[in-house]
Amino acid sequence: MNFIRSLAHTLWMAITVVPWALFVVVVSYFVSSTRLYWICAGWLRVAVNSGTWILGIENRIQGMENLPTGDKDPAVLLVKHQSTWETFVMPAIMPHPLAYVFKKELLHVPFFGWAMARMDMIHIDRKQRSRAFAKVVQQGRRLMQEGVWVIMFPEGTRIPRGQKGEYKSGGARLAIAAGVPVIPIAVTSARCWPTRAFVKKPGVVDISIGRAIASEGRSADELMLEVETWIESEMHRLDPEAYPAAAGR
Repeated sequence: MNFIRSLAHTLWMAITVVPWALFVVVVSYFVSSTRLYWICAGWLRVAVNSGTWILGIENRIQGMENLPTGDKDPAVLLVKHQSTWETFVMPAIMPHPLAYVFKKELLHVPFFGWAMARMDMIHIDRKQRSRAFAKVVQQGRRLMQEGVWVIMFPEGTRIPRGQKGEYKSGGARLAIAAGVPVIPIAVTSARCWPTRAFVKKPGVVDISIGRAIASEGRSADELMLEVETWIESEMHRLDPEAYPAAAGR
């Protein structure tokens, strides 16, 4: 049954993304970047809702009160990355437009990448690290001044359930350079949507939003260590079954 549900959801996503992406490409010439973002976020809400209807995946969110409340209050969101689910969920639940930092190769993905190319986001060439980070800082500052939050996955790639990747300091460095706080976010998506797996299973994905951490006067390594410590501790709390060794201590 889970295979059939997963196949149905994949087909639904493939069918809906084509007209959505073509519509985004066309209207991008006539609407503001903010309006275009919310059009795209609308499709992502459909994707998340279809995940609930078809796959039986529900979100349980806590900590929304920890998000900045002003229209122009800036933030860098640093999110645990286990599956595609959180890339869909974050724009669907956040009250501000988000700008993802992602590798430019994704722009070549048919339809989905074409639509992303029309959005005001930060796509980088990972082969040119120093220039890539300079671009992140330059664009990130501009976007956050406009009320857009920058979102990054500090582990850089999807990490299997119960494991921890290497937390890279790019998000902390951006926050320090821009003088804005970071918001750590733990997500247990692999409980239902295993890393790089086709078959998903019904269940609850916990999304926990931590308190803002100020970046002023901090080193990047120190700030990222605090983010890492909070996220991984929260992951153990939210999904103890994924960390049996730790639970047994």
